[in-house]
Amino acid sequence: MGAMIAGRVSRNLHLASSSRRPSSGPTIARPSSSSSLSSSSAAAVVDTLIIGGGPVGLSAAYHLASRYRDGDGSGIAVVERDPTYARSSATLSAGGIRQQFSLKENVEMTLYGRDFLRQAHDLLRVEGDDEVDVQFQEHGYLFLAATEAGREQMIRNDQTQRSAGCADIVLLEPAELGRRFPWLNTSDVVLGSYGERGEGWFDPWALIRGLKNKCRSLGVRFVGGRPVASERDGPDSNGGGRVLSVDVLEGGRDVVRYKVDRVVNAAGAHCNEVMEVLANKGGGRDLAHPIPVEPRKRCIFFIHCNPRQEYTVPKIAPLTICPSGVYFRSEGSVSADGEPTGNFLCGVSPRQDADRAIVDMDELDYADHQLWDDVIWPALYHRVPAFGEVKVKSSWAGLYECE
Repeated sequence: MGAMIAGRVSRNLHLASSSRRPSSGPTIARPSSSSSLSSSSAAAVVDTLIIGGGPVGLSAAYHLASRYRDGDGSGIAVVERDPTYARSSATLSAGGIRQQFSLKENVEMTLYGRDFLRQAHDLLRVEGDDEVDVQFQEHGYLFLAATEAGREQMIRNDQTQRSAGCADIVLLEPAELGRRFPWLNTSDVVLGSYGERGEGWFDPWALIRGLKNKCRSLGVRFVGGRPVASERDGPDSNGGGRVLSVDVLEGGRDVVRYKVDRVVNAAGAHCNEVMEVLANKGGGRDLAHPIPVEPRKRCIFFIHCNPRQEYTVPKIAPLTICPSGVYFRSEGSVSADGEPTGNFLCGVSPRQDADRAIVDMDELDYADHQLWDDVIWPALYHRVPAFGEVKVKSSWAGLYECE
């Protein structure tokens, strides 16, 4: 989630428009279950239709309205399939933002996102409303390397980060890691990369609320629904064609046709599904530029560690990524001079052979506790001896967009 404020351009922010002249007449993509839907009984005209009302879509709406339209968002509409955000990728995430990437563009985007979060209370302020507090806690990320290859990659990444203007990352040898983090087992660590400032975690729900409220004050329209069909002006030489309108299923049955100048695909884990609708794939077209992204399940566990034991319990644990891929961080309001809360979030990606796209969203109703038993807890206990006395208090699952 580190670069999401800046747009996550490489994965889930795509323009579905073209300035090229069409080579044939209009074609329309229709939903396969169109017989169960009412016909397009209403129409609307917007300059920009943004599909996806999470942080990426809301950020796109906010920046378009505030920076390029002199504060007038009346020509922008945001379509969100789940206005409750009950299964939103953002609200079910760990809310992390990091600068430690191996790609310079990701670092640059995150630097902007970092500054945005720091200034959110001013940027998203709406007169007469409560102050926006995204609870940005700059407690850092800590990556650990256990091999020489990992060490060399970490050094290269640090050079990339510095070339992008990030001066907040320090490389720490095992002795220094042990001094800074006395609760950490460094016996098999050869190098650590730690973000002293500018990265950590925040409250995704507070960010969504702040962005949405600000966008509303700028005149942005919000629609609960999903795209089911599109009209295009014909293929161009690249197999594309300009999107003329998008049919949006609203309220379960009513289809509203939005005539558009441009479309922004900010649907995250569902972005390929959206692109197939916009590309009129149902009408026999292939995507000129397929998006190799699919929704995959990720589980998070909220644990409590006994703060009164012989081993040192972290007062503040940065979001620590072990060489195994298991991660953990402190949870709740923490401060350097306070007592340990004993509360942490943790998780890990499934094994590659078990990591698959999910089709049935009901899979998000439960977390995979075998991951906890077989992978997460042994890794936590090895890395932090105090985690020998922990209890899982709750768990949940969300979506992550993966190639």
